[in-house]
Amino acid sequence: MELQFQIDTILILLIMLLFPIVKSQSVVNVPDIKPARDLDAVLEQYAFSAFVNPKTGVEYNGIVPKNLTGIKIAALRLRTGSLFTRGVSMYKEFRIPKGVIEQPYVQRLVFVYQNLGDRSEIYYHLPGYMYLAPVLGLLAYNGTDLSSENRPELEIQASDEPIYIDFGSVRPAPHGSKPMCVWIDLHGQVNFTSVVSGNRCSAFKQGHFSIVVKSKPVPPSSAPVSPQVPPATSEVVKPGKNGGIDSKIWVYVIYVAGGCVLLVLLAVLGLWICGYKKRKKTRKMERAAEGGEPLHMTMIGGMKAPAAMVTRTQPTLETEYVP
Repeated sequence: MELQFQIDTILILLIMLLFPIVKSQSVVNVPDIKPARDLDAVLEQYAFSAFVNPKTGVEYNGIVPKNLTGIKIAALRLRTGSLFTRGVSMYKEFRIPKGVIEQPYVQRLVFVYQNLGDRSEIYYHLPGYMYLAPVLGLLAYNGTDLSSENRPELEIQASDEPIYIDFGSVRPAPHGSKPMCVWIDLHGQVNFTSVVSGNRCSAFKQGHFSIVVKSKPVPPSSAPVSPQVPPATSEVVKPGKNGGIDSKIWVYVIYVAGGCVLLVLLAVLGLWICGYKKRKKTRKMERAAEGGEPLHMTMIGGMKAPAAMVTRTQPTLETEYVP
């Protein structure tokens, strides 16, 4: 019980030391994704409204409301078995290979296509990057019952070959910059990959895609003064005495310090356990020694000394010896 109590105490101390380190390493890569996800729900409704006497394998262009002018949408209904065995040679800018599976399984699905146009930066703002192409979206929904108001999203996964996206209109990249493909999944996670060839990108899941480059910082002297308050982000960096310190340096410093403290505590714990086992073994030997047969004590002069109770062979006097 004493050993278990000591171990629990040390583990609690380790958790208290490591908790600030774990918290400081959590970084949100994307600004607030909720407006973009709300837009997906609205565009889904208008895309499904384009189905009038729909035919399988035929794409239908939808019409967005006036407050979303500039965004293009379309819908394509497919049998999941046909999608897996044949794929889709070309759906707008997307080429969907065979071998695509969906989760959960449905008999029919609908691919909703999005082209956000000039509104790409509004709904998918990436600090430090500049869009060279509009954001294109490909989302899958349950298409078994088109009249249903509750159409859950599906997770699609390409198995053999990736899904290719051929961007038609791409602005030239600034001199010295390298274009990159960006994929933003439905949870707001941003992933950067290399451009496959020309203006083509690839992915294995649905989401939103575009081509971007890193934007060059504007010099402070020429930076325009804006009266608007910048959007709040989840990551806050407090300036230091020299105007600002990279928060990652503090993360590494805290991580190294926490690692050193962890090693020291583990070493102390190991030494304590070894000493505890040694003391426990010594006490066990002492109890075994104390539990043996007690010796008979007798007085010899002025001190006590052990004495045998019974002799094994009785002595024989010479006078009693008979030849």
